[in-house]
This record gives sequence, C-alpha cells and structure tokens, in this order.
Amino acid sequence: MLDIKRVLAAKPKKHKDVELERLMTPWGEQIDPANVLPEHPHPQFARAHYEILNGWWDCTFVTAAQEAPHPAKLPMVVDGATIPAEADFTQRILVPFSPEAPLSGVNRQLKPGELLWYRRTFEAPQLAGDDRLLLHFQAVDHTCSCRINGTTVGGHAGGYSPFAFDITNYLVEGKNEILLCVADSSEEGGQVRGKQRLDRGDIWYTAQSGIWQTVWLETVPANRIDLLQIVTDAYEGSITVNASFRDSAPRSHDLRLTVEIRDAEGIMVAADTFTTPDETCAMKFHLPDAHLWTPEDPYLYTLMLTYGSDVVSSYCGIRTAEVKPDPQGRARFYLNGKPCFLKGVLDQGYWSDGLMTAPSDDALVFDIQAAKAAGFNMMRKHIKLEASRWYYHCDRLGMMVWQDMVNGGDKGPHQWQWSYKPTLFKASWNRYDDTDAKHQEELGSDSPLYQEEWLHTCNEFIEYLQGHPCIITWVLFNEGWGQFDSAAATDHVRKLDPTRPVDSVSGWYDQGAGDFKSVHNYFRTLKVWPDEGKRAFAISECGGLTFRVEGHSSLPEAYGYAAYEDAGAWRTDLRKLLVHLNSLEAKGLAGYVYTQLTDIEEEVNGLLTYDRKVNKLL
Repeated sequence: MLDIKRVLAAKPKKHKDVELERLMTPWGEQIDPANVLPEHPHPQFARAHYEILNGWWDCTFVTAAQEAPHPAKLPMVVDGATIPAEADFTQRILVPFSPEAPLSGVNRQLKPGELLWYRRTFEAPQLAGDDRLLLHFQAVDHTCSCRINGTTVGGHAGGYSPFAFDITNYLVEGKNEILLCVADSSEEGGQVRGKQRLDRGDIWYTAQSGIWQTVWLETVPANRIDLLQIVTDAYEGSITVNASFRDSAPRSHDLRLTVEIRDAEGIMVAADTFTTPDETCAMKFHLPDAHLWTPEDPYLYTLMLTYGSDVVSSYCGIRTAEVKPDPQGRARFYLNGKPCFLKGVLDQGYWSDGLMTAPSDDALVFDIQAAKAAGFNMMRKHIKLEASRWYYHCDRLGMMVWQDMVNGGDKGPHQWQWSYKPTLFKASWNRYDDTDAKHQEELGSDSPLYQEEWLHTCNEFIEYLQGHPCIITWVLFNEGWGQFDSAAATDHVRKLDPTRPVDSVSGWYDQGAGDFKSVHNYFRTLKVWPDEGKRAFAISECGGLTFRVEGHSSLPEAYGYAAYEDAGAWRTDLRKLLVHLNSLEAKGLAGYVYTQLTDIEEEVNGLLTYDRKVNKLL
C-alpha cells in the first residue's frame, strides 16, 4: 500500500540559493598540503618507481572562445584553447580536490562556457635505457587536454575514468611544465555525470569539475605489461591471469612472462613462466586447498608478474559470485556456492570538505568500517567510480560491493518519468519500453553521443575494476534517468564480464533482463514481489529515515523520506526497519540496500553526518 503522507512529505520543493555551511571532516582539518593522499593510487597494478604530484598547483579560470555546453564540442574547445600567460595564473588550487570543494582553497564553480587551466612544474626522474615516463590522471571531470612544455600530448573525455599519457618525448632538462585545460558542462551538456548538478538540491549534489583524483608519474620499461585481468573460480580453486603487453622497443627473443603467487603468509603457492608471449597471454593456476575470499575471512593472495625488466605487483581473492535457485527454487545470491543474504547500505562517496574526493586514505577506511560495524556486509557504490584504494580496502576488509555505472542524460523536465509517475503508479514499472525513441527522449537518454559515452564509460569501469573480489554485482541504470536499451546493455556487460551477476535496472522500468528484480521501495509496505523470470528479488533502495544533527549539516533544510526530530525515535524505527528487512530473507528476499551511509548536503538520511563527526546510531 502506498503511504501518501510519506510521499507528500518527500516531495521536492523550491530551493533557496543558500551557501553551504562549511563543514570539515576530522581528516580535512589535519590535511598536509605537502603530502596529500601519498599512497600508491592503484594497488592492484603497482610498480616501484612512481611520484605523486598532488599538492599546490597554479590555476586560472577563463571564458572559452566559444560557448560549448555539449560534450561533442568540448574536445575541440580544450584542444584549441589559447594558453594563458604565466602572469594570468593568479590562483592556487590544492590537487586533487576540485575547485568547488572547500579543501581545494578555490571555492569556485567551473561553469559551462568556461575553461579551467592548471599549471605546475616538476623535475623529471632519470630514465635508464629505453624507460618511459607516464603521466597518470586518476580522474578529471569532464573533458581535458594536456600539454607538456607547451606541446599537446593528449586529451580525455569522461569525468570518472583514469587515463595516462606517455610524456617521455616531450621532456627537457631541468624543470618541466604541465598544463591541463578542463571544460565541464554538467547537466547542461547531457553527459555522464552521476549525482552532480549545477542546480543542486534534494537528491542532487554540488557539481564538481577538474582534477578530483590523484595525479602521478610512473617510470616504466619500454616493453611492459599494459593490462592485467585476474579471474578466479572458487569451485576450481583457480586463478587465471590474462595479460596484454605494450612493446615500444625491439623485443628480445627470450622475453617471457613469469607469474608468482604467494599466500597471505608470503609462502609461494604457484609459479609459471610463459615464453615469448604474443600481444596477450593467459595462465591458469589451480591451487590445492585454495583459501577462499569471504566478508568474514577476506583472504588475499599476492601476485608478482615479471616481463623483461618490468615488475608489477598485484593481488586477488578467490571467490565466485552468482545468482541461482536455492533448494526451494527461489533465486538467491550465492558466494562460493553458498547462499549469502546481502545486507547493503547506499554509499554515494561524497565528503563535506572534498566533495567526491576523500580527504585521506584513512577516511576511506573509516566509511567501510562504519558500515561493517553497523551490521552491513555490502555497500552499493552509487553512480560513481571510486578511488582505486577504496576497492582495495573493501577487498582487504571484507566488504562486498554493488558497483553502479554512472548515469546522466540531458537536463530536460524528466522528473515525472524519473520519479513522480513510478512513485505513484507501480503498474507503470513494467509498461515502459526503454528501446522506444519517445521513451528515451522522456528519460533524457535519446542522444546518440550520450549513449556512446555511457557504453564507453561502462567498458572502462569493467576493464579497470574487474579484478577486485569485493565487487559482486554490476548495476547498470538507476531509477530511469539516462536509461536506454537496458537489455542490450546487460548482454554487453555479460560478454565483458561473465563472472558477475548484473542488476540491469535498479528502481523501476524493468525490462526483464539481468539477474535481479531490483526495486526501490520508500513509500510502500516492504515485502517480496517474486519475479516470473526467476531472478533474485532485491530491494535495492529503501529507508531513507531523516534526522538532521544541528551543527553538522550543510543546510537548514532537510530532505529525506521520513523526518524525525528525536534521535531516539529515529534509532528505534531504523532498527525496526532493519529487523523487518532481515526477516524477509525467509520469504525470498535476496538482499536489500538501506539509504544511506552518510548525510549529503540537503539530504540528511545518513547513518553518519556529512562531516563524519557524529554516528547517529550511537
């Protein structure tokens, strides 16, 4: 039954243009600008020789020569932009925080039609023989062009994926200069953007732009491992290593790939050498008495790969994730061949002082541990690719992850289709064909350029993240926004990664694809609605109980799905809700996701306050 009072209480309202209260997390209060996020940015593909380039950079905002809100125009705008004079770089920005984040020191929105220029110098390391120097950007939002000593070395479009440039041929003796030109149109451009909006409010948060993850240099051999894919199987007790190579210098005839696998105690349990590999090779290892990865026992094996002079360290956890019928014929999630009830919490990955950038590595760990302490065994990383180290910590701490793709689409008046209609009329959920051109227009997903960007970003996510044992489900579309042809997208993802279940559509407008019938239920009685297609049933969002803590909130307004003035009443009802959700396992529920881990700006339905200083459960 629909709770009309609750629906009306959660209705979006007109927002006042109020500046967000400056809230600092404990880690942001202690940040050292000379040593920001110094840890290796990619622990699952690590070499010994690297240098972090975070810290103070120079920056300047300029008006673009042409206003270009659409992503199709952005590469031309940034590639052809005139480099500002050195005297124009009058501001400093603390990388890797976006200019909109308090920790950046800028507190300035990059707007459509503007360009943000970054500048810094560095001393190039001494390169031996045919070694190369790579410049890595873990994430830049949204479109950028990079110049080294005045020469363009490459560009990238898409606000969430890591990328790198080989800058060896552009280096000079002494000081070298990096210039990065960035443009970001957010919802004005109809791009993949996640929960960001220039017009923030309710469930939409402050749009950010520019560099928002670590920038780093890496010294690599000319002939090296370029891509590593690790696939494990709990039934076989096996680890399959798929590697591809980049050879920038003539290859020696005796070049070979050696893989060594050690257990958590450092004892070698398997090793092999693949002689004269082609562009790719695959090596499969069967481990007797393999120690499996579970949330209760997150056991990890370490890998060392050697290819000529290239040495890469990695790790993996042996586990199998799948959906299949239980003995009663009800579809369940299984981990390593055993039923596993998913008790999840929604995690948006926003910070009061860093926006989408965590202020420290310890802050990432804090969120995961807080979720585990509250009784959750899964976190749904919502509409965001997180820093690689977050997944590393989930791997080692034993937190399962549902990983969302990043949605977007144009900024048109889609709220009726995205929210109001499916909230009021449940019957509409299964009567909306997302391959229909008119329906795609109504969902803001009809642009071929948006669809192309979504698919490209999806491919990048899966390639980059597939080795993490913590990730046990891919989530493709959320609540209709930016949704298109989800059945075909599901088939595409299955081909890219056949080892994980897929939640094709989370919320509504289900097309019958994927491994889950995945619904959002904030306003109806929580119960199990079996799926005729025999998929597992999951309540992939629910709850959202709202309690605002004075002095720890960004805004005087509060948004959520059930408002409380008393902390005790909030805790009592929250615990009752979780007990009820857990009881539904016996009736066929495969798992749930409670909304949410932390407050974010106006949305104060978190277990933790936005600044992480108050745990509302305690």
